[in-house]
Amino acid sequence: MIREIGLFSGMVLLGAAPLLWQSTPQAKDAAFSVPADIAAKTNPVHTTAAGLAQAKKMYGWDCAMCHGKNGGGDGDMASQLKAKLKDYRDPAALKGMTDGELFYIIQKGKGEMTGEGERAKPEEIWNMVSLVRSFSKK
Repeated sequence: MIREIGLFSGMVLLGAAPLLWQSTPQAKDAAFSVPADIAAKTNPVHTTAAGLAQAKKMYGWDCAMCHGKNGGGDGDMASQLKAKLKDYRDPAALKGMTDGELFYIIQKGKGEMTGEGERAKPEEIWNMVSLVRSFSKK
């Protein structure tokens, strides 16, 4: 009986291997591009304390596990997955990245990161853009 369970488990794992194998994040990033019309957008939402508080709450639920409590890229999941994430506390990390690009990445995801998708309203995502940019401000 135990032998049959072991054989069955092995067959399941072998059958699932193609589903588990994915291209490297670097390969995914090479093909990643933000549509030009979205990349050109600037944040239309005025930053408020309430907006940042809401974004911080959302960040704590959805982002901090990988990106770290303060955007340092040092979250528990990042270290477990051995993912090398940017340290958003460093102003150079976002240099050259537009608000629209950040919005798109937060909404759609990038590489192994899933996006907020329809779970978040555009205003909430724009507040998240402001929060991410605030990590590098001393």
